[in-house]
Amino acid sequence: MATSGQSVETFLGAAERGALVTVARAKGSTPREAGAQMLVSPAATLGTIGGGQLEFMAIDQARQMLADDRGPRELMLDVPLGPEIGQCCGGRVEVLIRVIDENLRTELVREAAVEAARLPQVCLFGGGHVGHALAAALALLPVRVTVVETRAEALEGMPDGIETRLTPVPEEMVQAAPAGAAMVVLTHDHALDFLIVAEALKRDDVAYVGMIGSKTKKATFRSWYLKSADGDERDIDRLVSPIGGEAVKDKRPAVIAAMAAAEIMAALAAHADATNGATVAG
Repeated sequence: MATSGQSVETFLGAAERGALVTVARAKGSTPREAGAQMLVSPAATLGTIGGGQLEFMAIDQARQMLADDRGPRELMLDVPLGPEIGQCCGGRVEVLIRVIDENLRTELVREAAVEAARLPQVCLFGGGHVGHALAAALALLPVRVTVVETRAEALEGMPDGIETRLTPVPEEMVQAAPAGAAMVVLTHDHALDFLIVAEALKRDDVAYVGMIGSKTKKATFRSWYLKSADGDERDIDRLVSPIGGEAVKDKRPAVIAAMAAAEIMAALAAHADATNGATVAG
């Protein structure tokens, strides 16, 4: 179950009773694919099966089942997505609703942990204004985020679910990151930015290397990288700077974060597709 923010374990721990809603079969045009899931408690939900009337119906049915101790523990809904329920998708969905017992609870927590471990890694180097804003934006997305800082105070107030790492040598975290990771460099010190980016560009197995700044900063980095860091021009072509592109001129941290988050997710998806394609071809 790909979710963000609150974890499956936290949700189930807070809910005395809960139900699992799963898209068992999807035919034609549907909001979500087969396998999409959400959790429902008497007061909250986690995840989504696509929203709209279909989801409202499933939540209502799940809560009726939770309220009735003598009712069914499992139920399948067969729902046409047409005018009958106020949706115009045109497809048809079978939705399985199961009241969660202890065995299913344990299975869901285990599966969520396995899925979380498979999520792509994003390493944010720097916890300043943009670092905080980008961490908040990425906390809503299916990625694992680690914010790396040399200053303890810069790590305060990070969103839930964001890992933090305090180290005097942040560039060492580049070496420890898994293949396919995204490296986003936005520290308080240009010289430190350059060291981290140079280390990141040594790796050809990462999905994204980005540095906050301007065209002037990138030109300065290029000169330093080629003259002082034994860098290669081809590696510089892999560096995204400024992060977030230049389509939007607004430089407020939240805006930069929104644009950069979209850019990072696109790079992660492209890298995953390329890696999977190479695996299949091999």
